[in-house]
Amino acid sequence: MKLWKTILAAAVLSLAAGASAFAARTDLVIGIPLEPPHLDPTAGAAAAIDEVLYANVFEGLTRIGPTGEVLPDLAESWTISDDGKVYTFKLQTGVKFHDGTDLDAGDVKFSLDRARAENSVNAQKGLFAAIDTIDVVDPATVKVTLKNPQGSFLYNMGWGDAVIVAPESAETNKEKPIGTGPFKFQSWAKGSSITLVKSDNYWGTPASLDKAEFRIVPDAAAYVPALLSGDIQAFPFFDADSLAQVKDDPRFKVVIGSTEGETILSINNKKPPFDKLQVRQAISYALDRKAIIDGASAGLGQPIGSHMSPASKDYVDLTGRYQHDVAKAKELLKEAGLENGFKATLKLPPPAYARLGGEIIASQLRDVGIDLEIIPVEWAQWLDQVFTKKNYDLTIVSHTEPNDIDIYSRKDYYFNYDNPAFDKVIADLGVTSDEAKRKELLGQAQKILADDAVVGFLYELPKVGVWDAKLEGLWENAPIQANDLTKVKWSE
Repeated sequence: MKLWKTILAAAVLSLAAGASAFAARTDLVIGIPLEPPHLDPTAGAAAAIDEVLYANVFEGLTRIGPTGEVLPDLAESWTISDDGKVYTFKLQTGVKFHDGTDLDAGDVKFSLDRARAENSVNAQKGLFAAIDTIDVVDPATVKVTLKNPQGSFLYNMGWGDAVIVAPESAETNKEKPIGTGPFKFQSWAKGSSITLVKSDNYWGTPASLDKAEFRIVPDAAAYVPALLSGDIQAFPFFDADSLAQVKDDPRFKVVIGSTEGETILSINNKKPPFDKLQVRQAISYALDRKAIIDGASAGLGQPIGSHMSPASKDYVDLTGRYQHDVAKAKELLKEAGLENGFKATLKLPPPAYARLGGEIIASQLRDVGIDLEIIPVEWAQWLDQVFTKKNYDLTIVSHTEPNDIDIYSRKDYYFNYDNPAFDKVIADLGVTSDEAKRKELLGQAQKILADDAVVGFLYELPKVGVWDAKLEGLWENAPIQANDLTKVKWSE
């Protein structure tokens, strides 16, 4: 009898050990190319901030889903007045910040007032420009009154720049972010990685992962070795040139999706000779988009002729506006009094699309007489010199913010573009909620930008993702700049 009990106990232990050995893992290491300058989505323009923190650590009243849809988040529901100007948000119950304090309507009012304040450092302050007043109705209800109807208001509240923060921790979020999301911040090893862990008191559906490390891998050549060794299990934004090494490997899943990343040759419109329309148009004619797409995105990018994603329902195909034409480009330079060409600089940030694309574009512009000096810069230098101080001639960057055509109307924006006709279209768009009218206005805006050759429109950045075949829940597309881990899990 004792022998039978001993055998039975051993069998049970063996089964338990086997079950444990095959249980789904709960940790994940994700490779990202750029380190965020800090960890506060409400105080910086760098996409890398949201790529780590959006939906994971910080949440807004609404959130943007994997196909670009607006979903409830900290606001469980809302009502809109008949005139389209008053939004009354009912907040989720039982929401706590990661420091244990409760979220209430006062935190919402604080966050939105802070974002739109005169001294705000929010990189997307324009998102809040339509707000007139914010009133706390009760601890679970907040009323936002707009100056005028705004069709994009709920969408705007889903941006990373509109996440809700607490007054007690707002000033320290850059180094120690405290949000309400399913993950909380654990550590940041500067230059190496940022680690998040599961929040034990999350108000919503708990995360499946217990731990997620965002490993900073600036060298694209290191992506494949990191995957093959198992050190990193996912690259949501993979190097397209390295795809051939993993695309047929059954251990990995290769997913090619769309982004909101308009990849452009940015031009300083107020700096001579770029202040001349003929010069900017000459640059557009000199660009061979197909060669740029083939060389900088492994042929995966979709050509664009203005600042709108081809995936958008409001996209207008203007790629035929400037067909590659070297003779036409030279003719326009001659009209501008520059028949002998000129010299300029091209500042290139670290991403491969910029560095590879820059070499190709420099060669193409050289063919029409524009001699470019290529200046590689680190991301922090780009943000300081180009984006903030506007100290540049030309640069290449992907604008990954969604629905951001209005940036060309911002007077202090780094393009230095100024066109009252364009500004009026954007102003009209801001007070229009009718979808048909909005589509018409967005079409007008795209055509003005193309005609003015404000920048060299290149292509829509593809989202090339490669991750372990057993990993589920990562986004295939990138409607916003995010690596949302809320539904990510390992299959058993």
